[in-house]
Amino acid sequence: MTIAITGKLSITAEIKIKDTVELNDGLLAIQKFCVDMNSEQGCFLAVAHQDNQDPRKVILWEIYRDQTAFDEHFKAEHTQAFIKEGLTDLITAYQTQPMATLLTGANQ
Repeated sequence: MTIAITGKLSITAEIKIKDTVELNDGLLAIQKFCVDMNSEQGCFLAVAHQDNQDPRKVILWEIYRDQTAFDEHFKAEHTQAFIKEGLTDLITAYQTQPMATLLTGANQ
């Protein structure tokens, strides 16, 4: 699958599975959440990466059609359910863009 990400809304978020949550339960919930996010019409990609040093830290990388699609993501039933479960804490989240977009024409 090829996804053109230029012009899309990319989100990178670091979350941490709470110490009171069984690690495998937290990881399974995050994996299911990514599957649910990928079913959203405005979400082109949602993937999770587990930190090699701290298995409770997970990086989420999400690509949305636009800000409206991202806003709709937070209204989705599965997003509200994931938040309500309270299995993770949000460490940080920020909007990003691919470096190739930033460097276009730099070597010309």
